[in-house]
Amino acid sequence: MQRHEVPTHLNIEDKAFAGLTMRQLMVAIIGLALAYSAMSEAPLPLAVRLAAGATVLLMTAATSLWQPAGRSLEDWAFVLLRYISIPRVVVWRVRTSGEVAADEEARFEVLLPDRDEVDTQSGSTHR
Repeated sequence: MQRHEVPTHLNIEDKAFAGLTMRQLMVAIIGLALAYSAMSEAPLPLAVRLAAGATVLLMTAATSLWQPAGRSLEDWAFVLLRYISIPRVVVWRVRTSGEVAADEEARFEVLLPDRDEVDTQSGSTHR
């Protein structure tokens, strides 16, 4: 009897129905239901209902089938939210060994200007 190794490291989603993954199938079902309700339940003129249904169908097709760079649109939405939530300005400075030792003891740092610097900047001469 021959033995065959089953590859488990491919990172490929299983196909559920008609070549669609389970995620794509669920998005398509939800989108079709929303398009049906937009076209049949809304008390609007026929042209507006058809336009709303077509818009929902196009958005459903884009969400379930289009995968730019091999990622789904949900993944890209999370990437965008992460990008928005990260601060854009980062300050870099070289740390001395004393700062490294102090950093291990305390997790925050309070910097206060020297009194001489404050006096020279404000223009006062008293001490």
